[in-house]
Amino acid sequence: MTTQTAIVFAGGGSLGAVQVGMLRALVEANVQFDRVIGASVGAINGAYFAARPDVQGVETLADFWRNLNRADIFPLSWLDTCRGLIKRRGFLLQPAALHRLLGQALPIHRIEDAQLPLHIVTTDLLSGAETVLSSGELEQALLASAAIPLVFPSVQIGDQFLVDGGVASNTPISTAVTLGANKVVVIPTGFSCALTQPPKGLIALALHTVNLMSMRQLVSDIEHFRTLTSLHIVPPLCPVDVSVFNFDQTDALLERAYEQTLRWLDRGGLERTKVPGALTIHSHAHEH
Repeated sequence: MTTQTAIVFAGGGSLGAVQVGMLRALVEANVQFDRVIGASVGAINGAYFAARPDVQGVETLADFWRNLNRADIFPLSWLDTCRGLIKRRGFLLQPAALHRLLGQALPIHRIEDAQLPLHIVTTDLLSGAETVLSSGELEQALLASAAIPLVFPSVQIGDQFLVDGGVASNTPISTAVTLGANKVVVIPTGFSCALTQPPKGLIALALHTVNLMSMRQLVSDIEHFRTLTSLHIVPPLCPVDVSVFNFDQTDALLERAYEQTLRWLDRGGLERTKVPGALTIHSHAHEH
């Protein structure tokens, strides 16, 4: 039986930088993938990797992350927010900044132009169903997959109103299995396990909450699918004291994830299937 290996990118705001460090180690170790699946920020990383699945492509993606700041994605404007509340528009931020950022950064324009088959996971806002986009305009698909409810507007594609893939399936292992993968490598973002205070502000709190829910869902998905496919989860970083809304520590996250993933590979990580301890519920409160 031929091995079909999928790489699955989870969502997780600014912790998406962790995935790039993991990816760098995997690519340097010459791990080969047959298809790419991503949700939310993981869809953006996944799309870039699917378009340029080599060391140089990953290095360019790393540079993209190093130059990223919060205003590039979440340009807070009290005037615009107040106008939105008055008009009862249903979201806090316009997606114009993210739209512009993707337009500048993406090396391809259509999903089917990627070198590796690419699948972007979104959620149908009316039914809650996971909706996988495997062709069509890439930028619109990514805006939909990253449209955090209440933060960004839904994106209409065809007759569907689509929002963040994390609502239905933030780490879409099920999509990989449905598409025929019999080996799945998951690169999660992890979560901010070492914060001493909840993040301040509506958007930061929304991102943090969605991320916590997503990582809980990932653990139950791993337990469910580990008997159905060969499943390998790259361990996320721990401890992490950076909120998913904080883009100030990108370089440190990238390097830590790269070095930790190299060690994981050296210890035979790709032969084991288990839930990394960093994904289980834990706290570092006693350390402070």
